[in-house]
Amino acid sequence: MTEKADTEPRGDLCIRTLAMPADTNANGDIFGGWLLSQMDVGGGVFASKAAKSRTVTVAIEAMNFRKAVYVGDLVSVYANLVRVGRTSLTVHLEAWALRRGEEHPFLVTDGNFTYVSIDEHGRPQAVRSTDPSIAT
Repeated sequence: MTEKADTEPRGDLCIRTLAMPADTNANGDIFGGWLLSQMDVGGGVFASKAAKSRTVTVAIEAMNFRKAVYVGDLVSVYANLVRVGRTSLTVHLEAWALRRGEEHPFLVTDGNFTYVSIDEHGRPQAVRSTDPSIAT
C-alpha cells in the first residue's frame, strides 16, 4: 500500500458513526465485530446504490485490523468498487477513525466485501446498473 493510501481515505463516504461504550469488548476497546458490522452496513448501502437493487453480503475477505478504535472515536467508512460480476459486486471498504482533539483521521481497518444483487424473492439477479463506470 502506498504512503498516500494510508494518509487519506479513498472512495465514497458510506457511513459515519460514533463509537460508544456499549460497543466495547472485555478489554475496553471497540469490539472488532461492531466495526465489521459498520463496514458491512456502509458497503451494503454502496453496493445497493451501484447495483440499483437489494444486495446481500456473501463474502468478506482480506480483513486487516490495523489499529484499535476507542470510545469517542468518529468512525467513517469509505467504499471503492473493485469488481462487477454477473450477479455480484466486490467492494473494498476502509474504516477511518478520528480521535477527539485530533485533526487527521487514520486507517483502522480495510477489507473486501462481496455482495450479490437479489430480486424481490431473494434470488440472485444480474447487476442492472446504468452507471457506465460499472461494467457488467
